[in-house]
Parts: sequence; structure tokens; C-alpha cells
Amino acid sequence: MSQPTIESILQEKRLFHPHSDFSQSAHISSLEDYQRIYEEAKADPQAFWAKLAETELDWFAPWDKVLDWQAPFAKWFVNGKINISYNCLDRHLNNWRKNKAALIWEGEPGDSRTLTYSQLYREVCQFANVLKQLGVKKGDRVGIYMPMIPEAAIAMLACARIGAPHSVVFGGFSAEALRDRLNDAAAKVVVTADGGWRKDAIVPLKEQVDKALADDAVPSVTDVLVVQRTKQKISMSVGRDHWWHDLQQGVSAHCPAEPMDSEDMLFVLYTSGSTGKPKGVVHTTGGYNLYSHITTKWIFDLKDTDVYWCTADVGWITGHSYIVYGPLSNGATTVMYEGAPRASNLGCFWDVIEKYGVNIFYTAPTAIRAFIKMGEHHPKSRNLSSLRLLGTVGEPINPEAWMWYHKIIGGERCPIVDTWWQTETGGIMITPLPGAIATKPGSATKPFPGIIADVVDLEGNTVPENEGGYLAIRHPWPGMMRTVYGDPERFRRTYWEHIPPQNGNYTYFAGDGARKDEDGYFWVMGRVDDVLNVSGHRLGTMEVESALVSHPAVAEAAVVGKPDDLKGEEVVAFVTLEGSFQPSEELSKELKKHVVSEIGAIARPGEIRFTDALPKTRSGKIMRRLLRNLAAGQEVSGDTSTLEDRSVLDKLREGA
Repeated sequence: MSQPTIESILQEKRLFHPHSDFSQSAHISSLEDYQRIYEEAKADPQAFWAKLAETELDWFAPWDKVLDWQAPFAKWFVNGKINISYNCLDRHLNNWRKNKAALIWEGEPGDSRTLTYSQLYREVCQFANVLKQLGVKKGDRVGIYMPMIPEAAIAMLACARIGAPHSVVFGGFSAEALRDRLNDAAAKVVVTADGGWRKDAIVPLKEQVDKALADDAVPSVTDVLVVQRTKQKISMSVGRDHWWHDLQQGVSAHCPAEPMDSEDMLFVLYTSGSTGKPKGVVHTTGGYNLYSHITTKWIFDLKDTDVYWCTADVGWITGHSYIVYGPLSNGATTVMYEGAPRASNLGCFWDVIEKYGVNIFYTAPTAIRAFIKMGEHHPKSRNLSSLRLLGTVGEPINPEAWMWYHKIIGGERCPIVDTWWQTETGGIMITPLPGAIATKPGSATKPFPGIIADVVDLEGNTVPENEGGYLAIRHPWPGMMRTVYGDPERFRRTYWEHIPPQNGNYTYFAGDGARKDEDGYFWVMGRVDDVLNVSGHRLGTMEVESALVSHPAVAEAAVVGKPDDLKGEEVVAFVTLEGSFQPSEELSKELKKHVVSEIGAIARPGEIRFTDALPKTRSGKIMRRLLRNLAAGQEVSGDTSTLEDRSVLDKLREGA
């Protein structure tokens, strides 16, 4: 990697303190509380995590040692015995929660279902017994390729219950991407559905499974279980394929939770890179259970009376940690929605909030920018008064998008938790605690207690405040990934060798550029691969994009670098406009001038390309790598299996 300095010129001075009425009832109720807890955890991390593990989770047997750290490989709560399905279900059945709504589900066509904790327990136990009858044993991997329906969560919890690690593959992935992941994990069983609903169309999931498994391409798979969701006609392979509802008939609703070693694998979840095969991120049982549990409780200030909704898909880590495991471990009511904002119902998210009285809403900045483009009349025509806390996840949020979220959705009364974390971290790492920490639009603020975060140069030295560098974590934490599945050297090389150890202490390299301001607040500036080098100045793409989005005409922007003989790189901006604005040469000049006024002449875009949409992954992240190819006039290269809508790419090519 090149030298780490990143220009950090865009300044954000607005500060929003927690409302006193929110703080009074919060789990962490003041900045002094946060600082005390944070310093205690920093002084003795093992004692901090051990106390939480004892008080927050139910264990079958105690651990011998809190942390075994053979850098960069960690073991937490060594020899402790636990089961995350038990912590999510069984322990809530002995009190009033057994009849509380555990999972509220809303289907895209408008159908709905609510499962109480006792009902969810029954369904999970039945499906766990179905898996056992198919010969699935502790340690066998199970592939899950599902729409956003209750059976997706049921399958995950059933796998965890019997000790069969699951590998959830997002239901929008192609047959080829599914095949690669099933083969890498050597999955024994695949759980899928005939199809699922997405934006008024049926996604043919079983058809994709058939393509993935054709010609014995995944020899490890012996059985396919199919949920009947859309009732479209599908082919069923005799002996291999089974209907979920057929196998559930008459199966016992009692299945004891398997005592799992704290370090037994819970799941493998694949992240795709620009080249090479996807990385199988391995998470284990005890540490992940604790970390997803306590981050959910403290960051979302979760109360027993809350209706909590994370809009992610269970195919991503956000869905694992903050739809299924974190909320259910806390005994919460979690909402799952099959649909997405679409032409036939642009206000569907606000309908769900109004219908169920959602109190906590956690979504992505890319969704917020899409809401802005749709117009504020959609949320304003619904009753959103139940909301008390908002969150963002997936990428840094532009300050003006943060302000729109604060005003239009939160009614200027709801704290916003802007969270930074990764598939690899297992849970949220840097975030405001909503009753304790004042927020700045665009900043993830401070590390979660127990997380020792820093901004460093390539030698591992802390950089001065307000100077850009690399975001790094100095000490292991319970939710951290344990390895890359089947490739421990790739794990070491990817995450632990970019920054050399200091005094024998390894540093986790997150791959993101960041700066820390004079108040100790972290500002994440995007992937280091997305840093621009303009005339020797290194600019974070996020800052230039934030400047563009602060203009009233701009709904969303993506900035990339284009090779330039004189400057090294020239700034190219892809811009989508608010509904009432039209592309023009005059507007292009105005936007360039606006960036100069917000940041300085060094950041002036050399080119602005107007577009109706940006190429995004199915989790909503902008694929800047593809835009770099387009800006440079190159053929699009690398893995495009995560691209949601290929027509967006085709239109951009035509425009170029």
C-alpha cells in the first residue's frame, strides 16, 4: 500500500446532545458512565468481557480461561459450553416472554405472520429434528439460500441448535456464486424456497439452486429442503429434494440444544473481493453470542417494550447479528420484512413502521439517500411517532443525509447511532451510545467499550488528530472472526500483516481510511482502495461525495479517480439528482463550484456524469470499482456477482 496520508478538509461542527429524557432511562445514561466503563474495559479487557459473559448469557459449563491469544488467532471463553439457540429461545420460555412476539414478519405482497417465543421455539426444534433425520450431524455445514421469510431465521437457529454451522448465501446471488460458496464450505444440505418476492417480481431461488447443483457440481450436497413461498411451478429431484412442510409433519417439537464448545464454529459467511474466490469468514459460538448480544442491548438501548427493525437481509452479517442473534438473545421483538421500496409502493418502509409501531429503525445510508430522492411526502404522510431511535449501517453517511434522517424520519427527537463495523468484526465496533454520546453528522463517534481503536500509519504509529490514516484495532475482542475458512494464512495475510506488530502486539487492519478529531471522534472515510491521489493530495471519496450531497440538487453521488497524466488522478463524480432537477451543463458547473466552496480547489471534479442510478451490491453498497473502470474507459473487470441490477451498468456504459 502507498503512504497513508489522506486530506481531511471537510469539517463538520454541528453537535447533537442526547435528550435528557432519553438519557435518564438509557442503559448507559451519561458520558461519564461511558468513559468509566470504557476505561475499565481498556485497563482489563478480560475481566470486562468475563463479567458480561457471566451476567448476560446462560452457559452449560464455565470456561477455564477468558482469552487464549496466539496472535493473530484468538480463543475466547476456552472450554466453556454454550448454545446460541438456547440463549435466543429456551431461556425466555420460563418467564412472561414465552408469549411475547419474538418475530414479526411482513411479506412483500402484504401477508404477515407473528411468532411468539414459544411458537418460534417449537418451529426451530421441529426443523432441527428434520435436519437430524436427514443425517445432519454436529459439524456438518448447511447452506441457506432463502428469501426474507421466517423460515430463514428458523433454519439458522435450528442449525445452531444441533451444532451444524450454517452458511447463508444471499438470495440475490447467482447460481455460480452459490455454487462457489457451497463447494468451499462443503455443504451437506441446502435450505431454499421455490421463490421469493422482491420489488414486485418473483426471484426464482429453487431454479438457481438446480443450476448450482447441476452435473454434480457440488458433490457434498445430499439433500435440498424447499419452502413453498410463491407456489410457482418448480422441478423437484426425486430423492434429493424435499418440501419443508412435508418433512415438518408429525416431527417432534422437542430438541435439546447441543452443548457447544465456545470455540465451535457457528457459521461461515462469505465476503466477495474484487478478485479471487470469496473469503469464508468464520465466527464461533461463545464470543459471537456475547458480542452480538451486548452491542444490540447497549447501542440500540433495547427495552422489553421495544419493537425493533433492522432492514438488512439475513444473507449479510447485519442480518445475522442484528435481525436474528442479537435481538433474540435479548428477548426482543424483531421485525423481518421481505420487501423493499419499489415503484408500486415507495413508502413501504414507513407503512411497516406505522403498522407495527416500530420504535427502533436501523437501515443503510444508501437507503436513506434513496428515500431523499423519492421525496419527503412519503414519510410525512405516515405516522412515525413511535420511533425513538434511528441507526445507520453499511458505509459512512453523508452529513446532509444524516440531517434529513434526523429531521424527516426522527422528527428531531430521535438519537442516531451511526455504526462502523464489518463482516469480520461480528458486531458494531465504533458507534455512539445514544444516551451518553453527543453525535456529529457523518461521524461514527467513539469505540464501543472493550474496543481499542486507533488511526495509524503503515508503521503502526498513531497519527496526529485530524490527519488521515488507517483504521486499526489494537486488541482482540470476543466477536472477531477466527479465520478464513480452510485458509488460515489468507486470514493472517489479509488482516494482520499490513501493519507490523509493535512490541509483539498484533494490530487488526480494517481496510478503511479514517481520521480522529480533537474530541476523539472517528470519521471513517471509506475503503483505502477508494482514496484519490490528486496532485499529491490524498482525498477520501466520502468527503467529496458528502460535499456533493450537501447541494440541494443532489440525491446521491459516487466519486472515483480517473488516471491523469498531469495530476495523477482526476476526480470523476457520478451523480443522481433530486426528482425536480434535470441534468445540464449549468448544473454541472454549479456542482463543481459547490465542491470547491465546501472543500477547496484540490477537490474540484474534472468531470460530472449524471445518472438515474448507481451500480450497487445487493446490500446497497456502491460498487466504485466498476465506476473506476467506466471512468477510465476500461472494460469492467473482477467479480460482479454481488451487483443488484446489471441494467444500471449497461446504461452507464451507453452514457459514456
